[in-house]
Amino acid sequence: MLTAKKKTGLVFFPAFDWAISPTHPEREERLLYTQDQVFEEGLFDIEGITELKPDLVRVQDVERVHFCVPDVWNVTTESHFISAGGAKTTGMAVLEKEIDRGFALVRPPGHHAMRVVHGARGFCNVNIEAIMIEFLRAAYNIGKVAIVDTDCHHGDGTQDIYWHDPNTLFISIHQDGRTLYPGSGFRNELGGPNAAGTTVNIPLPPNTSEEGFLYAIKNIVLPILDDFKPDIIINSAGQDNHYSDPITNMNFSAQGYAELTSLLKPDIAVLEGGYSIEGALPYVNLGIILAMAGLDYGKVKEPKYNADRIRQTQDVTRYIEKTAEKVLTMWQQREQIKEELQGIKKFDERPRRIFYDTDNIIETQKETVRICHDCGGTIRIDSSTDQGYHILGVHIPINACKDCRETGYQWYESADAKGFDMVFLQDRTEDKYLCRKFK
Repeated sequence: MLTAKKKTGLVFFPAFDWAISPTHPEREERLLYTQDQVFEEGLFDIEGITELKPDLVRVQDVERVHFCVPDVWNVTTESHFISAGGAKTTGMAVLEKEIDRGFALVRPPGHHAMRVVHGARGFCNVNIEAIMIEFLRAAYNIGKVAIVDTDCHHGDGTQDIYWHDPNTLFISIHQDGRTLYPGSGFRNELGGPNAAGTTVNIPLPPNTSEEGFLYAIKNIVLPILDDFKPDIIINSAGQDNHYSDPITNMNFSAQGYAELTSLLKPDIAVLEGGYSIEGALPYVNLGIILAMAGLDYGKVKEPKYNADRIRQTQDVTRYIEKTAEKVLTMWQQREQIKEELQGIKKFDERPRRIFYDTDNIIETQKETVRICHDCGGTIRIDSSTDQGYHILGVHIPINACKDCRETGYQWYESADAKGFDMVFLQDRTEDKYLCRKFK
């Protein structure tokens, strides 16, 4: 009988009652074929690979991360609570040492959901990784967290949530935003002035194959992780870099994903995208599971796999090598960049327009962060949409200093009905959430 070198837990949640439409790429079959493959290959007969049942997250878990407008119930369904709960269950099992590693194979996905939520973006309503991470911080007092997002689309929601958090390293490897939704994730997106450098973007050109992805992991991601020394590593395990995916332009394979996982050694993986439902996902997930368990994945191959046909060009190789040099240089200069961004200002502002492509909403946002040398800085977000509410959200970080905490409460208490429909406060120092509604 085979025995896993690393005890690995799997959570499945296909979300039978949630779909954007019956024929949409993000639908329940994404996981049903993988479930069938796992059972057919007898993975649960391997000692040390076990199935975990997802719990639900609570409203409080969502409110640690998001300002949901007008409230959590209006932007989520039960499926979102179970999907995020599957990630939470996986994280708890790892922290309780019931398993060494865990993979939450759940939907709906989450990495495009930002701190403010007026609706769905990129098939995402709430950010399931962030909800899991902030629950683990509250329950187990973990400190430094690294998130490595390997979805083909830039994880702009996760980046937004942790933009000002110096204790969360967010690395995204994705298809160049000039060629794919959401059009972000460029090298100069480094994080806010109090956390400059802890956001790392690695945009790869279309038609990158496993050679390019694995080069980026070995030569950029692993050295940065070694420097950062996180307490836990999370992989946002999107699988739409696969050569057969219908909505992207990359040339990764199941073998490549398995080797990536073997190199990265994530404590927790959470499924994100991946829309080649029959030709890729069952094989990619099988390879990832075997790699997480420390088992041989050498025979995992898609039916039509041909390495020569998907090999990247020399131009792509040279481009990725130059990208690696530039990204590592910015990482090494992060303290200098942070000093320059902070300057002598008391506050820094970031105006934005955000498009909710799934729900066709346009949000106008002005974010203000207090410049602070002692913590991540209190954040004030003035947000309105073309068809909904005008809100103020105030976020006080979990390690906030006295001055930042006082500033946060001043912002919250001084806001009134003349300017806003509702005002929210996340005080992570006390794990407290407040809301005042004027309309």
